[in-house]
Amino acid sequence: MKNTEPNNTNIEEKTFAEFRRKVRESELLSAAMQNLLRSLRFSGRLSVVVKNGSILKSGYEEGYFSRQLEGRMIH
Repeated sequence: MKNTEPNNTNIEEKTFAEFRRKVRESELLSAAMQNLLRSLRFSGRLSVVVKNGSILKSGYEEGYFSRQLEGRMIH
């Protein structure tokens, strides 16, 4: 039986890296960002500071745990 966990881990790492890039680039309100949040099962807080129509700052507070990590913490 093949272990596919490393492939899933790589995909999750790439997805999370893209999420962090979008946060840094202030791309929080796009449909692509919503898709990333769903695929990561993100349950944290996103923040955007806007002044005069321009995004000054964006960030997130992690509440992110994948199902695999939750399983590992329980066992």
